[in-house]
Amino acid sequence: MKTFLLQGKLLAIVSVSLLSISLHAHGAQLPDPSDALIYQLKESLVKVSIATKSGGHGFGTGVAITKDHVVTNCHVIQNSNGISVSKWGEEYGPVAVQADWKHDVCILRFEWANLKPVQLGESAALVYEQPIISISMPSDSPAPYIALSTIKALYPMDDSNVIRTEAAFAIGASGSPIFDYDGKLIGISTFKSPGHNAYFYNMSVQWVKDLLLMPEIKLNTPHELPFWDAPDESRPFFMQIVLPFQNNRWADVQKVAGNWTAKEPKNVEAWYYAGMAAQNLGDSATANKDFQTALLLHPNHPATLQALALIAHQNGNEAAVEKIRLTLKDVNAELLETLDEALKPQTK
Repeated sequence: MKTFLLQGKLLAIVSVSLLSISLHAHGAQLPDPSDALIYQLKESLVKVSIATKSGGHGFGTGVAITKDHVVTNCHVIQNSNGISVSKWGEEYGPVAVQADWKHDVCILRFEWANLKPVQLGESAALVYEQPIISISMPSDSPAPYIALSTIKALYPMDDSNVIRTEAAFAIGASGSPIFDYDGKLIGISTFKSPGHNAYFYNMSVQWVKDLLLMPEIKLNTPHELPFWDAPDESRPFFMQIVLPFQNNRWADVQKVAGNWTAKEPKNVEAWYYAGMAAQNLGDSATANKDFQTALLLHPNHPATLQALALIAHQNGNEAAVEKIRLTLKDVNAELLETLDEALKPQTK
């Protein structure tokens, strides 16, 4: 897991409400995955260990996608002198690697490992508030860590999406898998923002599928940096906007959102942030226009609905609030609980 530099906390009640949803949200009220499914998925995880060129050691997580292939993050294995994966006390060394450095996805190939592979899901079918299973193996953990969460945002990139969830992962968990409730792999946990209200980002399974078709390379082949490790001004807009958003720097949010909507006019997240900036800068008319544009692109966009409900409540329009409450209940009942908490009178 890698971190890009962010700091500060959310002060606006809308921001707090959007980030405080439990790690155990269940989306459309689906039952929790069975113990048998969780155990089956854990059997496909491996711990990735490397020896660094400076004589140190590093760790990450991987998941088997065929009996001979393990996917992890490229930053786990870069600049290494030696790589191995371990499973139930047995260690295996890779004989080849496939690398997508831009998306930070690497696939290690083994001989005679006979690993238990997971099924690959479909990234195109993912939706907001869809429940997911995260299984990670932090450096100091004796066993895999399970977190149930939901998809909080989907950021279009290169014919797929970067997936943001609230399923936390720590140092040593880079390369950890996230699954849908059918147990199919949908993403690889890769980087986060720091702080109590961290955002957690996962690379799409589509890039794993694409990489399987690419030729193998030598491990120390020169490579580019992953997109998230680029200079600030070259990072995707969804990364550029987090710091000003979390620190209520609304003029900066407006600037980034303006560039974002101009370049990606069909991106619902861009219009949501534009609306938030306008609302907090006192331009209610523009905020409403931006939020409505977001809803045209995604009628049930949770963050936009919550923002509009708070605005309606402030304006005394409880009929509109109730309509949004019913919509959120259908999307995810825990979103309704979060909204109701935000609507309570604030005590000093």
